[in-house]
This record gives sequence, structure tokens and C-alpha cells, in this order.
Amino acid sequence: MKKMIGLVYYFLLSVLSLLTFWIVVQVFLIASFHIPTESMIPTLIQGDAVLVWKPTLGARLFNLGASLRLEQVNIYRLPGYRPIRRNDILVFNSPYPNGWDRVEMHILKYYVKRCVALPGDTLSIRDGIFRIAGTNETVGHLEAQLRIGKRKSESFDRSIYQCFPSDSLIPWNIQYFGPFYVPKEGDIVQLDQRNYLLYHRLIEWEKGQKLVWVSNHAYMNGEELLSYQFQKNYYFMAGDNGENSQDSRYWGLLPEEFIVGKVALIWKSIDPWTGKIRWDRCLKCL
Repeated sequence: MKKMIGLVYYFLLSVLSLLTFWIVVQVFLIASFHIPTESMIPTLIQGDAVLVWKPTLGARLFNLGASLRLEQVNIYRLPGYRPIRRNDILVFNSPYPNGWDRVEMHILKYYVKRCVALPGDTLSIRDGIFRIAGTNETVGHLEAQLRIGKRKSESFDRSIYQCFPSDSLIPWNIQYFGPFYVPKEGDIVQLDQRNYLLYHRLIEWEKGQKLVWVSNHAYMNGEELLSYQFQKNYYFMAGDNGENSQDSRYWGLLPEEFIVGKVALIWKSIDPWTGKIRWDRCLKCL
């Protein structure tokens, strides 16, 4: 009987240790995500399974139970070993999971895109090509950008061609976009009508209150706001398949809190139509 109890004890201890190890790894180090869409072709394709490395920017800590109940939660981030860089491929929570009128987090809804502009960058698109002011760095998937730039505007579906913020005052499209400043923590913007259109949803998310534009002035809680100082960092994300990607060109900027981590490698790839393993894509670093 004592031997049986000892075996059960060590079995349960082993299971508990493995479970604890798995949770620690999932929370602080790596997580696996499947690629369900074509938005990152050719870098990532449907059926790829990627490992996301969390210590790059730092793992997030928040109330998982509350988040699963679709409550908005405070997110804390552990220190990372380096900041996000342009062209990093990131997994992040969709900032608009329930509609385009407000920023909110849904823990079970994820995107994977490439970071093309960092906090403090000014991004423009000219003839389909992404450009960052003050640098000649190539960002995003250049072949797709060149393809977009060569097409006639009338060849695009209207829903694809027109971009954020979808207003006649700022008629941006996927061939000509910006300049669009990406705020960093501490930046101050003047709240004219243009900046209201570009940033009001981010300001509402930071403050938790509605910002309205009335008679050429911005008001929050009945008080006029002439300027606003950002409390968070933001990023501009884009899919490599530029003609078929729901990204920052359409919904705006990504809050830093929503970033899960950097895609490190494709650890497995299964053709979703045949069920066969694509061995040439397995263990492919990115």
C-alpha cells in the first residue's frame, strides 16, 4: 500500500511539475499560433504553425480570467531584451475585434503582421511603396508594394483601395497614404480636425472616455481639449500580401500592449487541403 501511495504521489508531482513548466513557458517564453489566412503570403501561408518568442519585447501579465470574460484589463509587461524593430513579424491581439468604433482587446482574436513603422516614425506610401521619413530602409514586402503601385486605381475594389481614416478630409488610399505620424509615449499632438480623425480612437482608449468633435473643437467629458499627450507607444503593421491584408492601412495604429511577441520560426506546416506536412517549411527561421 505504501509503495502504491508513493507511486501515485510521484506521478501527481510529475504531472504538476510538467503543468507548471508548460504554464511558465507559455506565459513567459513562447507560444504557438496557426496561420489561418493569406495576409502574410509569401512569408507565411495557410497551415503554417509559428512559434512566438515573448522575451523580445517582454512577456505580458494580466488577468486572464477577466479577459476571457471579454472584460478590458490592465496589461503589465516585463522588461524585454530589445525593442521591436522595423520588419519584425509580430503576433498581436486585434485592436478592433468587435467593431471599428473603439479600441479593445479580445484575448482569443489574433493577427500576425509585419511592423513597418515604430513609435516616433512618420510613414508615407507613395506609388504603393512604404517610406519612413529620414531613412532609406526598405520596410514591408517590396514586391507586393511594387505590384500595388503599378496597378491603375480603378482596377481595385473600392473597399480595398480606400484607407484609414476613411474621411473626405484625408482621402488616403493604398497607393498614396500619409504622412502619418506614429505617436510614442510622451508625444503631444494638437487636436485640430485632422489629428482628431487620426487619433481620437487611441485617445478614447487611453482615457476611457468619449472624445467628440463639435464646432471645430474637441471635447471630452464636456471639457475642450486643445492638445493631448500620449501615454502609450504605437506601431504601424502591414501584411506582406498587400492586396489582401486587413492591417494598419485600414484600421490605424496598434497599441504596444496588444503585442504578444515576435515570430521566431515556422515549427510545423500542414497543407490545409491535403493534410500533408510541408517538410520544406518546417523549422524555418524568420
